[in-house]
Amino acid sequence: MRVAKKGKNITDSPEKKAKNVKKTASKKTASAKVKSSINLSNVNSKTLIIVESPTKAKSLSKMLGSNYIVRSSIGHIRDLPKSRMAVDIENNFKPEYILVKGKTALKNELSELSKHAKNTLLASDPDREGEAIAWHLADLLEMDPQDKCRVRFYEITPNAVKDAVKKPEEIDVRKVDAQQARRILDRLVGYTLSPVLWKKVRFGLSAGRVQSVALALICMREREILSFIPEEYWTIVIGASSKDNKREYMLRAHTLDGVSLYKEGKSLLIKNEATADRIISEIKANRIIVSAFNVKESLRKAPPPFRTSTLQQEASRRTGFAPRRTMRIAQELFEGITIPGKGTVGLITYMRTDSLRLAEEAINSCRDYIKDNFGNEYLPKSSITYSANGRSQDAHEAIRPTDITLSPESIKKALSPDQFKLYDIIWRRAVACQMSPAVVANSTLDAQSGSVGLRQLGEVLIFEGYGKVWPLELKGERMENAIKGEELKFKSAEKEQKFTRPPARYSEASLIKKLEEDGVGRPSTYASIVDTLYDRNYVKPNEEKRLEPTPLGTTVDDFLHQYFNNENYSSIVDVGFTAKMEKNLDEVEEDRRKWLDVVSEFWKDFSPTVEEAQNAERVKLPEAEPIGEDCPNCGHSLVLKNGRFGDFIACSGYPNCKYTRPILEKIGIKCPKCGETDDGHVVKRRSRNGRTFYGCSKYPNCDYVSWNKPMSDKCPECGAIMENKGKTIVCPQCG
Repeated sequence: MRVAKKGKNITDSPEKKAKNVKKTASKKTASAKVKSSINLSNVNSKTLIIVESPTKAKSLSKMLGSNYIVRSSIGHIRDLPKSRMAVDIENNFKPEYILVKGKTALKNELSELSKHAKNTLLASDPDREGEAIAWHLADLLEMDPQDKCRVRFYEITPNAVKDAVKKPEEIDVRKVDAQQARRILDRLVGYTLSPVLWKKVRFGLSAGRVQSVALALICMREREILSFIPEEYWTIVIGASSKDNKREYMLRAHTLDGVSLYKEGKSLLIKNEATADRIISEIKANRIIVSAFNVKESLRKAPPPFRTSTLQQEASRRTGFAPRRTMRIAQELFEGITIPGKGTVGLITYMRTDSLRLAEEAINSCRDYIKDNFGNEYLPKSSITYSANGRSQDAHEAIRPTDITLSPESIKKALSPDQFKLYDIIWRRAVACQMSPAVVANSTLDAQSGSVGLRQLGEVLIFEGYGKVWPLELKGERMENAIKGEELKFKSAEKEQKFTRPPARYSEASLIKKLEEDGVGRPSTYASIVDTLYDRNYVKPNEEKRLEPTPLGTTVDDFLHQYFNNENYSSIVDVGFTAKMEKNLDEVEEDRRKWLDVVSEFWKDFSPTVEEAQNAERVKLPEAEPIGEDCPNCGHSLVLKNGRFGDFIACSGYPNCKYTRPILEKIGIKCPKCGETDDGHVVKRRSRNGRTFYGCSKYPNCDYVSWNKPMSDKCPECGAIMENKGKTIVCPQCG
């Protein structure tokens, strides 16, 4: 009796057998090609180092020399398959890892090199994700994770790299367990909840453990905005001067009958114009007497160095970079830039961190730089240390330059414009954090006129301190000294009607700040959260680059809130629940909890909720809005739709008719390239990541495109149309 081996079919036809033989021969040929492409001469005398990034591999090769072979795994080499859940729930949630598609040849090359090399070191990034990559590589290369095979680079500089290579450690299995728990949790949520959304809302949708919380925050803010009822209030500003007219003041109505007119920083208690007129009449009928003038000096301490979230926020605020763009540029700075006279150098420390700690050596170098370049008055007597709130991975440092003497201006020619902008704010923030505080004088003038109290606040910079390198952003105005008891001359009275405004929508940076404050997500996940919401068409950026939920996003959020917002482990849209889950993962890394317990506890409450949601009624999506035109192809009405890359116009007869066209918003300027000959106009468009750019309405016949908004003015030098580049107007031709 013949026994079939597992996975084999003994009844294969001759044709199929021939095909299998051919396939096997092809595999052997491919394997032979891989082996033949590897130069194994002298490999047994060298150390193999495997990193994640090809760029990092190049940098390390230059630093370590000929005794090392550096190869890249190009990210994960093994992962869960995308086509199925691949988590065996009945067998203690055992994951099924497979080789990432297209990496067979790479795996064979690494295996062959590892077999012949004197030693193999795994040097993926020093975080949970990197630890998991090292663990998978160890398994594939038949290495013992408990051997000292793990190298962690926190900065890519010759000394740091050589020191790390001399002190390999074991793979941190606790970090691997924490990453595996996160991966399995995300897979359980995504691969059980997404099919529910397909069935009850629309095919192709997805839900994730962290993205659902981010969407919930955006939708919650939108509901607050829609339900907001504006309140009327009035502000009153009184112009006054000293009797000799040498000192001018702008006083605001502050109290009435001894009661403060301010609430939440605004004069909300001046409810109507009648009250405003009464206050002005009272002031005009009485003298204005200074009741107090106080000046108080205060120290404004330097901000801490950057961690991942604050770098993303400041880069967004100061350069307009989206979080994903910030992290891409930071990765380039970390992995190495070729600097004339120094070779390839990693300019910053590892950029995925929530720590504020700086190495003592880095602090001392920074203090020496401050003393030599700015003087002793800018140097505190002792070094300044910072600590992060809550849990942080203190093995990492804060983000800082690897060499503080490499000022941005000194290496500007070696950097791209984007690299320079980001390195500039990282360098300045690192220097500033070790500088003396700024000294600011805050002055307050209080005056009385009948039953009305008046006040003016002023702010004067006495010593700039860290403001020498980092913006102080003083908000007050300079105010001349006043004398208690003196009378001020009334000059003018201005009243202005205002209305309270709803809370602002989140920007990408402010959403990341909120997620960090609430303990949702980790440094490695912040940049991808918003991108995922864009990709799913759950949110879109408005003209102010603020995040608005789409009708689809609101519908999905409503559905998730109805079924997955219970007070237990199925509350995936609850901020507190998701933050608690992050703490559980931290406890796995700290060996205070087992990863299997965390996953099991979650699944016990989550799976019944999924079953309940399966019985829900199908959700009706909002109907598309007609635009009042008929389809030129089939005659059905055209409607406004929202897609992955923004709003567009489509035929209501879809899928039978697939007519679409973009929405072209003209800005009132003819195309600089074809406007005179082909009547092309500049229109607003959206890139794939939601960024606004400007192009010609005649595209693809005309390929004019610009990230900057064209202006109506022309350059006096060359006649080209000027462009608005943020805060400056520039000529695209002559700069």
